[in-house]
Amino acid sequence: MKIKKIILIIFFYFLTLGNSFALEADVFIQSTVNRASKILSENLSKDEKINKLKIIAEETVDIKGIGFYTLGSIRKSLDNNQKEKYSKLFREYFLKSFSSRLSEYTNPEIDVLSKEVLSDNYTIVNSLLKGTAERPEVKIDWRVYTKNSENPLIRDLIIEGLSLARTQKEEFASILSSNNNEISSLFKTLEEFSNN
Repeated sequence: MKIKKIILIIFFYFLTLGNSFALEADVFIQSTVNRASKILSENLSKDEKINKLKIIAEETVDIKGIGFYTLGSIRKSLDNNQKEKYSKLFREYFLKSFSSRLSEYTNPEIDVLSKEVLSDNYTIVNSLLKGTAERPEVKIDWRVYTKNSENPLIRDLIIEGLSLARTQKEEFASILSSNNNEISSLFKTLEEFSNN
């Protein structure tokens, strides 16, 4: 449970940088972490922090792309209306899930160490969350979509080798498989989470 909470917390830190110029992936991540820390250390209510984080997340994360990846192969059998409904529900789920958890924390120290350009489209940025008395140091790899150099987007976060996107995909697959692959079952789960 503790490592899952750390994963959720860290994932949202890289969501918090809007940009309108060419930006190297490692600079993007370090700037993102710095800006997140600033927001979280401001004297704001929890709701105000959540709202700021949600707005920035929508500008910097490929929420739709992550959503369809986590849906798995069943996405190929959905019609356009179902895809549109899923995208809307996943967006609400994603924003609520991470912003509400993140808003409880302040001032993480994450140092970018290196980057590995995989292709014109993807770069992996390696970083380290500094340890404290309450938590150990944690190795964090960021998968950055860099096809548009003016607007890098986050596609995944890997904590100590564990992909957050893949974990979410497995959770959704479990919900679907226990409900005869009925997409309505996943819709219901996402709606219930967002409405609570």
